[in-house]
Amino acid sequence: MSVTSNDQSVLRPAYDSILTLAPYQTGKPVEELTREYGVSDVVKLASNENPLGCSPQVTLAITEQLGQLARYPDGNGYYLKQALSDFNDIGMDCITLGNGSNDLLDILARSFVSRDDAIVYSQYGFVIYSMLAKMQGATGIEVPAQRFGHNLSAMRQAVDDNANTKIVFIANPNNPTGTQLDRDELYKFIASMPSSVLIVLDEAYIEYSPESNNRALLDAFDNLVIVRTFSKAYGLAGLRVGYALSSAPVADLLNRIRQPFNVSRIGLAAAAAALEDQQFIETVRQTNQEQMCWLEKQFDALGLGFIRSYANFIMVKMEVEMENAAVINQALLEQGVIVRPLAGYGLDNWLRITVGTAEDNLRLIDTLRSILNDD
Repeated sequence: MSVTSNDQSVLRPAYDSILTLAPYQTGKPVEELTREYGVSDVVKLASNENPLGCSPQVTLAITEQLGQLARYPDGNGYYLKQALSDFNDIGMDCITLGNGSNDLLDILARSFVSRDDAIVYSQYGFVIYSMLAKMQGATGIEVPAQRFGHNLSAMRQAVDDNANTKIVFIANPNNPTGTQLDRDELYKFIASMPSSVLIVLDEAYIEYSPESNNRALLDAFDNLVIVRTFSKAYGLAGLRVGYALSSAPVADLLNRIRQPFNVSRIGLAAAAAALEDQQFIETVRQTNQEQMCWLEKQFDALGLGFIRSYANFIMVKMEVEMENAAVINQALLEQGVIVRPLAGYGLDNWLRITVGTAEDNLRLIDTLRSILNDD
């Protein structure tokens, strides 16, 4: 018997909430902009990638793996875990590897959240959190932000009001706003939470703000997981490698759920080499700080508001006279500068701009100035 597209009894998603999901919107690729506008000299400042690339040690590590591509990677990632264990002063049995940090966030949701449960996250928090709730058929609870950052007291109240809460997601520093939480306040928040609620700290931008490193909290709380990535400061976005730090029992659960060989042979080798070169990371951090300060001065001179950021991007308000962020974003695209509009976050008048090299940032500011002066 043939099945027609009108038959509603088949090919339905497991949860109706999946039907409300919009595909994740990535930053516009350089190739697409070139095709669309014929611009050859493109500056991409949309995806918070590291403009300095990666450590030279990574290139060597990748080259050494090229003759082994027919072989599966080490499914347990022993050597990378060993390096992460030493670097973070934590047992190897407390580490879970992922195909980027998003993979780990997904594994966490699938491990702990069912359709009868709830996930709590902040307004202006990373969009993936709300998507994970829908993927699981769970209830997503968005807590209003406080000064564009997490309102921890309101998030605590949300947990009190929803006894079925299983996970609280907190990005620190936060994406896309760049805000950072006070360590003492964060400690008090976690300490006040029921032990049955998992607190997930998403520290994707930790290398840009070492003071927001909350590794020590793992020694105090078994219901805490810290998720990090090699995609940002380490410059391995194209290889997709992330890791989670947690108690050993939580890691045991996550490793039961994660897919076999979820990190490639090249990814494992590259991440281990990247982690070893902390001098490169220090250079990345200093360069980012210097260029961030320069950009802030330029935005001030242009009369544009912005939120102080502790990451490698800055959120800038583009409400200028009769123009708005969408118009300015389009004008930037047409001149070969890619940034990230934030309408999807409810921030219609804001753009998120990655801190680039000095040359990239000068191109951005010159282009912005030209656009604003034309208005």
